[in-house]
Amino acid sequence: MKTDIEIAQEAVMLPVQEVAEKLNISQDDLEFYGKYKAKLSDELLKKTAENPDGKLVLVTAINPTPAGEGKTTTSIGLGQAFGLLDKKAVLALREPSLGPCFGIKGGAAGGGYAQVVPMEDLNLHFTGDFHAITSANNLLAALLDNHIQQGNELNIDTRQIVWKRCLDMNDRVLRNIVVGLGNKLDGFVREDHFIITVASEIMAILCLSEDMQDLKRRLAKIIVAYTVDGAPVTAEDLHAVGSMAALLKDALKPNLIQTLEHTPAIVHGGPFANIAHGCNSIRATKAALKLADIVVTEAGFGADLGAEKFFDIKCRKAGLKPDCVVLVATVRALKYNGGVPKSELSEENMEALKKGIVNLEKHIENLQKYQVPVVVTLNSFVTDTKAETDYVAGFCKERGCEFALSEVWEKGGAGGIALAEKVLETLEEKESNFKVLYPDEAGLKEKIETIAKEIYGADGVTYSPAAEKELKRITDLGMGDFPVCLAKTQYSLSDDQNKLGRPKDFTVNVREVYVSAGAGFVVAILGAIMTMPGLPKVPAANRIDVDESGCITGLF
Repeated sequence: MKTDIEIAQEAVMLPVQEVAEKLNISQDDLEFYGKYKAKLSDELLKKTAENPDGKLVLVTAINPTPAGEGKTTTSIGLGQAFGLLDKKAVLALREPSLGPCFGIKGGAAGGGYAQVVPMEDLNLHFTGDFHAITSANNLLAALLDNHIQQGNELNIDTRQIVWKRCLDMNDRVLRNIVVGLGNKLDGFVREDHFIITVASEIMAILCLSEDMQDLKRRLAKIIVAYTVDGAPVTAEDLHAVGSMAALLKDALKPNLIQTLEHTPAIVHGGPFANIAHGCNSIRATKAALKLADIVVTEAGFGADLGAEKFFDIKCRKAGLKPDCVVLVATVRALKYNGGVPKSELSEENMEALKKGIVNLEKHIENLQKYQVPVVVTLNSFVTDTKAETDYVAGFCKERGCEFALSEVWEKGGAGGIALAEKVLETLEEKESNFKVLYPDEAGLKEKIETIAKEIYGADGVTYSPAAEKELKRITDLGMGDFPVCLAKTQYSLSDDQNKLGRPKDFTVNVREVYVSAGAGFVVAILGAIMTMPGLPKVPAANRIDVDESGCITGLF
């Protein structure tokens, strides 16, 4: 079969205004970025605000493995399948980060015959949203250091600066650095840090903001440092809000592109799910719900991260009520969880499948706690056997889940008809009684421990002294009612990436805690997770090239 990029480059795309017409969007409501990309205007979002909402379908997955799961591919294929069934559907997806694109994970445009296009644009600079977020983040950092250099009127304690610079690239040497070296005019010498752009609070704020007014309100609350007396210093105190908002003005508008089969796709925002809250923007999702009858969205990595944050942060903040959840798995990944090495996954192994399916079982149980109907789909591989797929189907039905095979990677929308029909049946016959996992008024420790025990299956939680101290400070500052965003490895239900399947008899350790006051949640970092990833020994960047005609190669 052809590579993803070969398939994408051979696709015949419609002009974006023709794609918009499928959603009754006029050319006047688009802001064009070339022939095939556009932003949705603020006027459109206001005009459609009173439209009835469509149905919201979340696509999530089991814990990722080297065997692959295909969550985004399944999302896109499902959207295409709805199109073939003459349903008015739209995708609401995240934008990819350059970090994993040039690193090891890859992009976020789907795969095979279930992709969004133009995939090269999407995976690289797209419409510049991430560059705007990076610039706004680093403008705030520059204003902070300049304030200190120019006399430090706010009496900032330079040992308690918490705002970090960012870069949309995996660059481990920037995790811990020293700035201000040189002479007196070069600033104060201090330790500083970089995070990847998709972990920036600015990214979270952009994705949680309803409009420009809400964006500015949230930006104003960002805590950048503490004074010598321990009082928080905010972006508003540094008079940074207006200039940051100006940089983010266009980035706040959702982007419209299309799939290989011309299904509309609104792609906007992209916080990581292992170190951030892992969902596309509220603006994009709400716009999609007003423009279509069915909205297919996704949350990053496994359901223990992406889906939990989608429910407990995004839905809580936005008042969203998902109508159905699609849980993606593969026979290969389940066998990998059962102890089969990657080189042997093509062989039938019922014993390993039965051992590894406990990972799927735990994710089913977790999703059912939110009282949303669940449809499990197996992303099909040619090496899967009937005995294996039959076993998984029976396993799911025994646990009250609908089940369907997905062949969208190979067949596009046609390969997702069975899944689409199962989702439609679920939407018609089963009611969602969605509820969040914990109440706002629960304490921060109670929230962390609820997620650790209920979702991860941990026996308990331990805290570093620094984490304990910060939890108390955040609570004392009046932010104890915030939801929590747990940053941990995506590869395991635990905080140890080597514990596959359904780990038991373990605790998780909270190493670090900080508040994203503008975003409105508290981040707890578990285990060895890093907010600035590194590149692998052989990065994907090594195989990417562009020829004399401008054609990019090696990008998946």
